[in-house]
Amino acid sequence: MNIKYLIFLFVFVSFGCERSDHDQEDLIKISDASIDNINLSSNELITSGQNTIALLFNIEVQYLKEDFKLKNITTNQELDFDIVKDGDFTLVISNKIFFDGNSYELTISNKLNGPEGFTFGGKSYTFEVVNNPLSVVSVTFQDKSLSSTEINNIDSVDPIFALTLSEGINLQNLENHFIIIENQSGEEVELKIVVSGSAEYMIFTKSSLKPQVEYKLKLEETTGSSVGKKFDPMSYRFIIGNAELSDDELLSLVQSQTLKYFWDFGHPVSGLARERNSSIDLVTTGGSGFGLMAMIVGVEREFISREDAIGRWEIMLSFLKNADRFHGAWSHWMNGASGKALPFSAKDNGADLVETAFMVQALITLRQYLNPNDAREASLIDRINFLWDAVEWDWFTRGGQKTLYWHWSPDFDWDMNFRISGHNETLITYVLAASSTTHTIDKDVYNTGYARNGGMKNGNTYYGFNLPLGAGRGGPLFFSHYSFIGLDPRNLSDEYANYWQQNTNHTQVNRSYCYANPLNKKGYGKGSWGLTACDGNNGYSAFSPDNDKGVIAPTAALSSMPYTPVESMEVIKRLYYDLGDKMWGPYGFYDSYNESADWYATSNLAIDQGPIVCMIENHRTGLLWDLFMSAPEIQGGLTKLGFTY
Repeated sequence: MNIKYLIFLFVFVSFGCERSDHDQEDLIKISDASIDNINLSSNELITSGQNTIALLFNIEVQYLKEDFKLKNITTNQELDFDIVKDGDFTLVISNKIFFDGNSYELTISNKLNGPEGFTFGGKSYTFEVVNNPLSVVSVTFQDKSLSSTEINNIDSVDPIFALTLSEGINLQNLENHFIIIENQSGEEVELKIVVSGSAEYMIFTKSSLKPQVEYKLKLEETTGSSVGKKFDPMSYRFIIGNAELSDDELLSLVQSQTLKYFWDFGHPVSGLARERNSSIDLVTTGGSGFGLMAMIVGVEREFISREDAIGRWEIMLSFLKNADRFHGAWSHWMNGASGKALPFSAKDNGADLVETAFMVQALITLRQYLNPNDAREASLIDRINFLWDAVEWDWFTRGGQKTLYWHWSPDFDWDMNFRISGHNETLITYVLAASSTTHTIDKDVYNTGYARNGGMKNGNTYYGFNLPLGAGRGGPLFFSHYSFIGLDPRNLSDEYANYWQQNTNHTQVNRSYCYANPLNKKGYGKGSWGLTACDGNNGYSAFSPDNDKGVIAPTAALSSMPYTPVESMEVIKRLYYDLGDKMWGPYGFYDSYNESADWYATSNLAIDQGPIVCMIENHRTGLLWDLFMSAPEIQGGLTKLGFTY
């Protein structure tokens, strides 16, 4: 036999046998499968924030993407992924993210090939991802950590914040969910964020912040979600300037923010105030009067320009002239676009004399504020006089009775049959009726109708405070607010009461009741008092010591600022610094809260917001009191009714 042939046959048989053995074994092996250096073969629970799986083979393999399947078992979803070679023997499978608490399955088919036709028997890995929570380690400014429970002082209008997380995340994720907003306006500040370490970031503001303005620095919950981790959102409040505002600065902040309800949220057609922050076209007459007076404060304090205010007042007065009127009186509610009366109750779809009085009080105050030597302002004065003179106060005596009636309807006539009598919020109605030069009333109507010939007297002492007028413990606190936004009680007296004593003691009785807290309501006491008409967790009601449901309204104490300046300031500070976002919103403080029920309103009401701005100003400067009392008709009306002032 030829020797060359024998050698060839030996080689052929030898290699043929070896190839046959290879076909019977999985000659392609995965030496290591891992996520973030954690071996998948020995760990079913994987603690990792990585999104890649590394597969180390014993030889170089030939593959197609279709040879791999990645599935989220928890959601039963097939996942898309990328696959690339990393060196000769390693494949890296990249998923967008592995989510905390989810189980996954990686399946590798038996179609992988190697050199010399080496085969792979297929493989499957099942694992659950348990990520450590993502958390904020610290937020610092000038090496001082920010507090998450207090308002922080930032003494730079161009602050640089250092943020440290428990681990690094994608910068784009951070940029998408890290924000700084101006707390008053809700405007977002444009930021620049740079990486300064493995989990450290520097945050710059692209424009200077405003001095004495509060901001909020937030990292949203979605930041954690975007990296597959649990994350508790964080929020820090800070003020550029003083950590705690002075009393004057805080009062100005409260006034300017509350004014936004009337200025920013005023009806776009009429300019009048919507009943509440959820109203669309429903506007309120009395609340609009309070808002109009708040705008005067806004001009004086330069929250709004005089020119802009003149433009708004022109719109409002034109609307009032063309709106539905009944013997000169407006309805309680109107459609802010059409001026048509809207029913306040079943038979209350016509004149509301008390709501009209609140509006006329504002119109007279505005008239006294305007400059008759300016053409535009002089035109407004003429319009106000026309509206004021058209109210037929005497007609509401219902044919000459010695009292005023609250309602009249073109459909139901006098069916409401509601006499206006005191002592309550309606005193201004009689003062204006007596002051009218076109449709006046005489003193007997006041004595018999409002004063009930002395029947409105109280004279009892509560918590050490004598209460000249009113029922029980004085009733809700708006009794001492609404009539006295323009009517100055400081030196006001008649045969029935000294009204400064009445209003001050009424407020002190209300405050003292809350301090005593006989019903053990949660949260009552220093910095948390004031019962009045407002929204409650079970609906709107006129809350008072005789109707105590645990509901505190900011307007109660804040609008009492002239009477209890120290105690009312304590309430402002608790609301602003302690309750914070629970009570502070885009239009100032929300309407009310009930800590016993762990309930905080998200509503604002015109009738509550307006007195806050106005009565704080009367405490600070007496502006609205001085204007209203300067009207010669008011002076004549008060004298007619027997008042000294």
